[in-house]
Amino acid sequence: MKNAPTVILAGPTATGKTDLSITLARHFNTPVISADARQCYKYLDIGTGKVSPDILEEIPHHHISTLNPDESYNTADFASDYQQWSAPLRNQGMPVLVAGGSTLYIESLIRPLDSLPPKNEANLHKLQQTADREGLQSIQKKLEEVDPVYARRIDGPNPHRMFRALDVWMQTGRPFSSFHKNRPFSLPDNTLLICLHRERSELHDRISRRVDRMIKDGLLDEVSGILEMGYHPDLQSLQTVGYRESIAHIRGELTADEMREKIKTNTRRYARRQLTWFRRWNQVSWLGQTGQSEKKLTETVLKMVKQLAAVT
Repeated sequence: MKNAPTVILAGPTATGKTDLSITLARHFNTPVISADARQCYKYLDIGTGKVSPDILEEIPHHHISTLNPDESYNTADFASDYQQWSAPLRNQGMPVLVAGGSTLYIESLIRPLDSLPPKNEANLHKLQQTADREGLQSIQKKLEEVDPVYARRIDGPNPHRMFRALDVWMQTGRPFSSFHKNRPFSLPDNTLLICLHRERSELHDRISRRVDRMIKDGLLDEVSGILEMGYHPDLQSLQTVGYRESIAHIRGELTADEMREKIKTNTRRYARRQLTWFRRWNQVSWLGQTGQSEKKLTETVLKMVKQLAAVT
């Protein structure tokens, strides 16, 4: 394909990124690079909304089920891996298709991080000891004191990201968020950044129905199975909406109805934080899905890609 572009599909959870990415992947005959921070973990299938095994067999996906739940992975890792996934496609003249809702992953493609110091294992061990002794809330409070900007960016209680941010601060005296500011937001050449959105009531209804479907499809059995494998419930991967509420239910801390409603409420809050983040970006092409058929949406995106190719 002449002037093959990079198409990044972003947007809040439950807007329909996955379905549109599959349609585009079939049209362009190209793989999908997942920019989801949880679908990369094995066994976390239902709660993260992974595509079916049949789809994975039909359409190659990068960054799906590549890590064990106790393995760490960060934004810098994703940015590095992205280059390895995308370079061969560009060399073959194939479009690069990225889809996902991880704000930091996507931002790493359009505003690279400054160089960060390597992890200091002594710092991380000390922070873990503090969390074990005083609770994760103490770590969150400290991060809010030294780096309130980054503390607001984190999606829920995320020990891995909080520890790393404090580790960088302990080494440099600089807030972790300051390492994101020294490079301007700039879309790479021949790149289309599309942010999907829906009317609030429609999005909330989709979230509600999706949560009901996940529970019906066996979310609790999935979570129980992961815990029975020996994975600790405090792992970063399991501090995800849907998993932490399910674990609370399994522990007897929430009833089934409370679990269901908490998942819905926390998913709505997560979607709101994502949308707030995406609105900070310029050079975004917003694509409203309310009242639009999948065929119409696809036609709109293909037209945008054609226009981009014509001017690059």
